[in-house]
Amino acid sequence: MEAEPSTRSEPDEDSVERCPSPPSHRAESPPSRYHTTTKTIHRNTHKVRPALPAFVFEDHLPEHPSSPQNTHSPTDTHSQTHTHSPPVNWSRQADWLLRDCPYSEGVAEHKRGGTCWDCLRFHGDDSDLPFVPVSPSQGLTSADDLSSCDLTRLGFISHIELSTFLLALGVQTKRTRPPRRRTQDCGVFAVPLRLLLENDRKKFPGVKVPVVFQKLLCILEQTGLQTEGILRVPASAARLKYLRRELDRCCGGFDWSAVRQVDAAGLLKLFIRELPTPLLTHTHLSTYRSVLGVSSEVHQVQALQLLSLLLPEENRDTLKALLVFLRKVVSHQDQNRMSLWNVSMVMAPNLFNRPHRGNKRSIARQKEEMEEAVGGAHLVRLMITHQDLLWTVPSFLLSQVRQMNQASNQKRFGLTRAKRRLLRRKNDKTERNQITELCDGVVRVHAPLHAKVSMAVQLDGKMTARDVITRFECDNSSSCLQHLYEVGGNICERRLHPDCVLLDVYKVNPHCDWLIKP
Repeated sequence: MEAEPSTRSEPDEDSVERCPSPPSHRAESPPSRYHTTTKTIHRNTHKVRPALPAFVFEDHLPEHPSSPQNTHSPTDTHSQTHTHSPPVNWSRQADWLLRDCPYSEGVAEHKRGGTCWDCLRFHGDDSDLPFVPVSPSQGLTSADDLSSCDLTRLGFISHIELSTFLLALGVQTKRTRPPRRRTQDCGVFAVPLRLLLENDRKKFPGVKVPVVFQKLLCILEQTGLQTEGILRVPASAARLKYLRRELDRCCGGFDWSAVRQVDAAGLLKLFIRELPTPLLTHTHLSTYRSVLGVSSEVHQVQALQLLSLLLPEENRDTLKALLVFLRKVVSHQDQNRMSLWNVSMVMAPNLFNRPHRGNKRSIARQKEEMEEAVGGAHLVRLMITHQDLLWTVPSFLLSQVRQMNQASNQKRFGLTRAKRRLLRRKNDKTERNQITELCDGVVRVHAPLHAKVSMAVQLDGKMTARDVITRFECDNSSSCLQHLYEVGGNICERRLHPDCVLLDVYKVNPHCDWLIKP
């Protein structure tokens, strides 16, 4: 097996039988699982994007004192793609999402005692069990739920948090110069994702994943999930070269009926390898590799989550579609003989591809490439297993986005520091009075696409977004799925989870408007 396939049109010779076994975490002694770095970091904590459309082609420890008491059962995301999440009994609840303390501060503080609560809690658990998001009363927030303005602020904050987090863990990151790769302006292969989507949206408005990528996944899902060796068995190099040339020449009129599942698997891996900018981007690819230097799997998942929130929107949506498909492949491993580790070993060289220099490689270089392949497979395994967590925005990040929006609004109105201080005190007093009297008050919900365009709704401690949407459904003239949004105030726009409690959202953002739309 080649640790890193070349960028040529020929398929990579994936061979799982000769792949090394996944690194075992259970063989390590408990002290090696915890961090002993003495560096601490002190920080002052006080100091219309549519939903991802469907494919256009058819523990026994006492409760942590800082953990919130609210541990609702995990809820589904807003993605239109159906996924097969394991039941709650076979998963681990990622309740750290509810904490107001950033990941970096938690790591820095636990080093004083030489141990980590999350490491202790999940030490010894099966590493293949996924972490599932725990929904707060304000509802889970995924990256797709935020507007582009909020996503820009989220990326800025996530970058700072990730750098501080890795530094607190003693992990050094470095940037490497991106290699020169061939780029095309037309066709399918070696075309930037952004340009592919611009061309696809001329025919399919609102599409968020390249059409050719969706079609390859559809072919594999319809015909290959139960086929032994899916993604591993290579296709004919000559046939892949021919299909690639035909796709680049006439993508719109391409005859997909002649593409077999083995061809689709080869084209899928070739498409990912030939992207001018890697799916994980040049900017963050080295940081992904540096996550392997983190000894705790809990912190590895947290770092991968921050990295996923940093990806450009088109890269994040394409990666999400790929991980959803890979989880489906693993769910049929009894038929296709592709376990989680096998799938990870096959896909890692395509996501973490590093071009070779020269034809001859020393034994030391070959050993290094094999170690990189195993490390890349470990990261892919984590991303497949915990993919539902990767796109979820932690509470502390969302809170910081709100603070940035609030500060930006005050600065935009040109208020002096003294006036802002007085206005803040007045608003805090007014908000406290409004919150205490809220059970007797109402909010106005606007629904411009409904027959009843506006409705006064009285809030209580049990009113959810689903309850409000249900009141409008009888008058809904549109067949598309509707969502409730909070707009304005200290957020640009956020799509609310159907199970979120509106009273708690109001307490956080009392000056927002409420809007129902797709």
